[in-house]
Amino acid sequence: MEQPIKILIVEDNVIIADDMQSMLEEIGYEIVDNVIVYEQAIEVLKTQQVDLVLIDIILASDKTGIDLGKHIRDHYDIPFIFVTSNSDRATVENAKTVKPNGYLVKPFEQQDLYTSIEIALSNFIYGKQNGSQSNGEVNEDVPMSNSVLKDSIFVKKQHLYYRIQFGDIQFIKADNVYLEVNTIDKKFLVRSPLKDYLEKLPKNKFYRAHKSYIVNVDHIDAINSKDIMINNTLIPISKDFKEFIISAMNS
Repeated sequence: MEQPIKILIVEDNVIIADDMQSMLEEIGYEIVDNVIVYEQAIEVLKTQQVDLVLIDIILASDKTGIDLGKHIRDHYDIPFIFVTSNSDRATVENAKTVKPNGYLVKPFEQQDLYTSIEIALSNFIYGKQNGSQSNGEVNEDVPMSNSVLKDSIFVKKQHLYYRIQFGDIQFIKADNVYLEVNTIDKKFLVRSPLKDYLEKLPKNKFYRAHKSYIVNVDHIDAINSKDIMINNTLIPISKDFKEFIISAMNS
């Protein structure tokens, strides 16, 4: 089942924090927690699943948002955005040292917040797909498609990124430059070569059954000499894959 992006808010102005939470929940993001100091944020990161962090640079503690940004860079593979009232050169230069995925200056509107998150996510995803950390620049030619995180993958649908557990993916079908990712009850389109996508998936579950299909072997319901069936869908299989499946069934 797909899950919305989980966001942690670190902001010591309670009114602003609550306003941000309302804006984000209205858009469709999930707020993991809303905290005011560095130490609380560290605890949430240790105990909760967090996909993106919004961080005020000046916090109600000795440790600043920049300290938190450094901690995230050193210990977690997730994007974060600085949210601050300070846009002076010194603050910006200091913030740049921890390579944030975005920088949003207060006051801002809901659309500003949404745009900053979308750009941060897309750049972060592009950086992961290309084996490097994003430098925060926007590449308009890069499709905002997917990113792997632990036991799941992010897939963009309309204006949100959804987390899909690997186990919920039944099969993936290539259709020209797009892939159709099929779960039990939904389909998602991503732009990626089938071969590249296969490399992002667990190798003990997902196999290339045909030149145009990747399948999750856990979801195979039936098999004959030419096809397999997954959720009432017939999927053609190659000779090699048929031999592999028969061998696996007999082992």
